[in-house]
Amino acid sequence: MSHPRPERADAARNRRAILAAAEDLLARHRPDKITMEQIARAAGVGKGTVFHRFGSRGHLLMALMRERAYALNEAVISGPPPLGPGAAAHERLYAFLDAMVDLVSRNKGLVAALGAALPSAERTEVETHCEVETHCEVETEPAGGPGRVPRPDESRPVYDVWHAHISMLINEERTDLDADLLAHVLLGSLHSDPILRLLEAGEGHRLAAALRALASALITAPPATARKQPAATNDKER
Repeated sequence: MSHPRPERADAARNRRAILAAAEDLLARHRPDKITMEQIARAAGVGKGTVFHRFGSRGHLLMALMRERAYALNEAVISGPPPLGPGAAAHERLYAFLDAMVDLVSRNKGLVAALGAALPSAERTEVETHCEVETHCEVETEPAGGPGRVPRPDESRPVYDVWHAHISMLINEERTDLDADLLAHVLLGSLHSDPILRLLEAGEGHRLAAALRALASALITAPPATARKQPAATNDKER
């Protein structure tokens, strides 16, 4: 059975340079204001290298978010409680929401990329580029290797992992709740413009407190019960 070959030294160097350049630009600009050409220039590589490395701006931003989220995911799997295993589900939920907001606050330029579905135009951006550019710099990588371009069905890796974890923790505490939908509701708070402005103003602690309050209310709320039917009125009492 063949094993994927290791990433070439020059390819790894280009990848690190591109991600570092994107992160630096995101610290000063919103994602929709950053172009692949700007990233390539800041990284000191050709524009074709950036396109063939990541496929599109959306894929590049998601690759950057995956790297920043990796440490959090590792802490969830094997770190100490309450973020890692060993604590009650509700304690792990609160700790995860706090850690999630902290990560997003420190990388607020990536909020717009987190969980966003790629528009069809962006999925074909690399093909369009290569039709008009004849000097594309192709960096081939093995399937599943570190440089491969994600397929459209992989466009929300961070969101899906976080959603699954939140949903699991809610379900462990309250099987009567719609854990899947509630996890979407909690994560959905990260995608609105008011929340992005809050993070840009350095007030991530407010979002963390609000999410913790919502989660606590969900966990501690009494189970929903069917409403009692009103007693029949006695004709003699009318």
